[in-house]
Amino acid sequence: MSRITKKRVSAGLALALAASFALSACSAASTETESDEPDTTMSEEAEEPMADESMDMDPAAYLVGTGCADYAAAVPDGDGSVAGMAQDPVAVAASNNPLLTTLTAAVSGGLNPDVDLVDTLNGDEFTVFAPVDEAFAAIDADTIESLKTDSETLTAILTYHVIPGQILPEDLPGTHTTVQGTDVEVTGSGDDLTVNGATVICGGVQTANATVYLLDTVLLP
Repeated sequence: MSRITKKRVSAGLALALAASFALSACSAASTETESDEPDTTMSEEAEEPMADESMDMDPAAYLVGTGCADYAAAVPDGDGSVAGMAQDPVAVAASNNPLLTTLTAAVSGGLNPDVDLVDTLNGDEFTVFAPVDEAFAAIDADTIESLKTDSETLTAILTYHVIPGQILPEDLPGTHTTVQGTDVEVTGSGDDLTVNGATVICGGVQTANATVYLLDTVLLP
């Protein structure tokens, strides 16, 4: 091989090696640059913990009715108060309220041992119309006595006071189908709500699974 040819071959090899080193250097620099970039795949929303709205909810936020002040005065604190009832499912909350002793007995087998709706009421979300003790006291004694053995009628009366789902006061006016199967009619607004003509003493009372409206009259289907 001539000297000129050898020089050309050597020059070609040198250029090839230089190109190879240059490509390797670029590849390494690119890899290093990518690895140095911060990982931005996690969104800012995912980094921020979700707020627990239930911790901030005021149990008295939705109260309506001219009797709410009297209720608060009669039961200012404890399990039967507005704040206390918000901690328990509805049948338990009602049992702690001294204004609802007769209703509690009626739904828990205390009036009629064959009628116990506690698990049902505690097991889903409801709107409950809850007649206070004075409302039951207005019913004649013979009728109350008959309900001790007439399970079908007592169950119909009690389930007529319950609507599936929680309904706040602002959405309550109108016609609603009860668990018993027939409708109730709510009229008025704000502090002047009535249910089939019965006055809402204090409504929008929250429990763990229900919204409660204290009534001055027992509803009859």
